[in-house]
Amino acid sequence: MASVRPAAVAGAFYPAERQLLARELDELYGGVETLEPRLGWPKALIVPHAGYIYSGPVAARAFDELAPARGLVRRVVLLGPVHRVPVRGLALPGTDAFDTPLGRIPVDAAGVAALASLPQVVTSAPAHALEHALEVQLPFLQQVLGEFSLVPLAVGQASVPQVAEVLERLWGGPETVIVISTDLSHYHAYGEAKRIDGATLQKIAGFATDIHHEEACGATPLNGMLFLAKKKNLEIKLLTACNSGDTAGGRGRVVGYSSFALHEPGGAVPLEEAGQVLLSAARAALEHQFFGKENPVFSYPWLKQTGATFVTLTKDGKLRGCIGSLEAKRPLGVDVAENAVAAATRDPRFPALTAAEWPGCGVEVSLLSAPKPLRFADEADLLEQVRPGADGIIVEQEGKRATFLPQVWEGIADKRLFFGELMKKAGMPEASRLARCKVWRYRVAKWKS
Repeated sequence: MASVRPAAVAGAFYPAERQLLARELDELYGGVETLEPRLGWPKALIVPHAGYIYSGPVAARAFDELAPARGLVRRVVLLGPVHRVPVRGLALPGTDAFDTPLGRIPVDAAGVAALASLPQVVTSAPAHALEHALEVQLPFLQQVLGEFSLVPLAVGQASVPQVAEVLERLWGGPETVIVISTDLSHYHAYGEAKRIDGATLQKIAGFATDIHHEEACGATPLNGMLFLAKKKNLEIKLLTACNSGDTAGGRGRVVGYSSFALHEPGGAVPLEEAGQVLLSAARAALEHQFFGKENPVFSYPWLKQTGATFVTLTKDGKLRGCIGSLEAKRPLGVDVAENAVAAATRDPRFPALTAAEWPGCGVEVSLLSAPKPLRFADEADLLEQVRPGADGIIVEQEGKRATFLPQVWEGIADKRLFFGELMKKAGMPEASRLARCKVWRYRVAKWKS
């Protein structure tokens, strides 16, 4: 029988019921306002660990950066401070798995074995039994990554080199992500907390290794991570920061929260560079379709991440086919190739493109960001939030669904007319009310050849 560390703070820090937890995570991820498409994912994240009502939005902003890594990241190395049971060193739980309301996460046996020779790594079930700093991160990771294995380390007394040595041993490749769990200052008045946390944020961004526990409760794992990150030339980016006075608490005694993403050199892929590759992949798929040419082998790792694209074909300046994906469900390289062929052969508005027509056609590839739900009180509120020219829009009502890419604004500038045509495209009855629709928006990066 496998030994399992059960969920200890479900029902306190986050919902204990599976469906309620999944719904809350959907709302937190849906509230992340970063809409631009992105490729690649961070090697490491720094995230807070309070109850979701307090620090959930800040944590979601960080974990949303891992959305492109679903199915590719297979191991998470998770370090956080001990709050209840002191420990000397970095403590493994001595269990085979962790449970949350979303399911069971196996402890990574190979990762545990890799640490066996390090004297600063110990085993302490009591240090993990009621510890929330690690547990609260797990449902976020399950929701965004799906299946993965875990190396959970509850960190007590340890030096910067000792923490860095453990992380170095577990560094791995693109299949491994490191998560450092820490809040910032505790129980100062709002203004004083802003001042203290502002200075701490500067220290983190500067790869300082002398952060105190009064500045960040997870200072020990944080300092070790920053030491190694500087050594490996990682790039660090502040994603967001606030405190409990900004989220769900009073301003007399607040706790600070922040999230950072750390990328290995070359880990963040420039969109313009990616666009030329995607155009080449689309054109190669069509050359294979029409002339049987062998598809080139594209070795870019980011083409394996899940992605959503639209491929648009034009002839003599007019639309000749357009097919795409609204949700990222298959590898990006596969998605763009299959959408290119579908745009040429299966767009129901046009006859299939012929080999003779193909040389005179233009190709446009649009890379979509993850759609985010728009929350609105009424139609006027919805229209006020929409940004013509920038927002791609999805509408849905009673199973009928359609989208317009942001490019459609070039021909329909009026918001009401835009939505009217989109609802018509979805096949909704003329009497349908926009205020009763579900609406999502997304952004695109687009390239033409």
